[in-house]
Amino acid sequence: MLIFWSLLMPLQAGEPEEDSLRVQQMDGAIVNFSENLDSLLNLFYVKQSLRDTSLVESEYEADNLPSQYPDSVIIERLHKIPSIVTLSYNTIVRNYINVYTQKKKEKMEVMLGLRDYYFPLIEEIFDREGLPVELKYMAVIESALNPRARSRAGAVGLWQFMYGTGRMYGLTINSLVDERRDPIRSTEAAARFLKDLYEIFHDWTLVIAAYNCGPGNVNKAIRRSGGVRDYWKIYYRLPRETRGYVPAFIAAAYVMNYYPEHGLHPVPIDIPLSRDTLIISEDLHLKQVAEVLHIPLQQLRDMNPQYRYDIIPGSIRPYTLVLPVQYTGRFIDLQDSIFAYKDSVFFDPSKKTLAPRYTRYNPPPPRGRVKIYYTVKQGDNLGYIAEWFHVRVSDLRYWNNIRHNLIRVGQRLVIYVPRSKASYYRKFNTMSFAEKQRLTGRPATVAPSTTTRQSLDNNYEYYRVRPGDTIWEIARKFDGVSEQDILRLNNLSRRDKIHPGQYLKIRRKS
Repeated sequence: MLIFWSLLMPLQAGEPEEDSLRVQQMDGAIVNFSENLDSLLNLFYVKQSLRDTSLVESEYEADNLPSQYPDSVIIERLHKIPSIVTLSYNTIVRNYINVYTQKKKEKMEVMLGLRDYYFPLIEEIFDREGLPVELKYMAVIESALNPRARSRAGAVGLWQFMYGTGRMYGLTINSLVDERRDPIRSTEAAARFLKDLYEIFHDWTLVIAAYNCGPGNVNKAIRRSGGVRDYWKIYYRLPRETRGYVPAFIAAAYVMNYYPEHGLHPVPIDIPLSRDTLIISEDLHLKQVAEVLHIPLQQLRDMNPQYRYDIIPGSIRPYTLVLPVQYTGRFIDLQDSIFAYKDSVFFDPSKKTLAPRYTRYNPPPPRGRVKIYYTVKQGDNLGYIAEWFHVRVSDLRYWNNIRHNLIRVGQRLVIYVPRSKASYYRKFNTMSFAEKQRLTGRPATVAPSTTTRQSLDNNYEYYRVRPGDTIWEIARKFDGVSEQDILRLNNLSRRDKIHPGQYLKIRRKS
């Protein structure tokens, strides 16, 4: 592997060498990394672990720490790390190693404890996508392995996706769900993004830089450098934060492999390494799961960080729920109880937003119309009634507070008709179904009464039209019956519409 070493020589004439303190203070990569490390300590499973694991400085006295290794030793160690990505070494990389192993030592030990949870997950996805698995160290720089990390610029999650980039790579981001914080979904998106960047640059070091500042900034640096496609030769043409990003990546790869040599001790993190993923297709609140299964709510939140307000909106589309594996069987056994537990509290139906409407008896009368009443009779449906009174079905529903077109025999409907025709429409209450149908030019087919059925020829039966039915579909339900047979028996033409609730005469099979 090619090692780039400029320990004694600055990368560019006149450029002063930066010490680790200056890197820590000025470099955006280190600033974000430090902030993400700080917020990492607020995660439930980290807090639980720190209660039992002391990070007192006296345990690791400075006198007991190994002295700073010669550069030749670090170069040799970098060379031994299996990596397609070139792990160069220079004064900048050295300074980052010092930050990780000295300035941020205690917090780095916490992050080292999280490797066993996050690295296998990332490695599996990167291996499946054909990516170098050492790119997993980018997550150390991006978020300090903190799925809840958020930068000052608004980048979120393990892979620090901005809103637009996250949406572009298929991550759901809305008021309830932010999949940038989902370790699996965000890693899958990061893998696709990295593959797209490699198609542009065909150099993994440039890909790492472009992930941080965008391919446009890297291409601009390449053009300003005369077309040179070498990270270290375009170094000073890149944004300041990106200048530190690749060295920070190399230093992270080094520390993650050689931390014992620098006296770092991973903090044992009490996070369930054995976990299971369930598919949730109904609305579910994490408190329902926590209180029924007796799991700490904060642990559930940290295992499912993508849910902003603890709500899994499974009724919109299926979402995942990650549980410690020992709770999977209990969840399956008690799932009915879990979904029903305090469901009226967590999902209060009265708080659902409905289309505003007036009460049944007090809608505003349309201009120039008066209110009359019509009593629903056998065979009626909203479609017929709307045609008889020359109004829209939607108006009937609105005036009468009706949902799903459901009416019942004997129900009294409010209808607004022109004032000049009120007496004409009032007569409809005393007219037969056939008479009202003749006024609209429609066939007078209606459900026969029991008495009528007994007197009819046994060669026929009656079929009640259902929503969505067509003559062709109805004909297929009866052996030996064609569309033409139904049309002829019911005095219908192909242009006539049939309505739900209407009865059609069908010839019985002989």
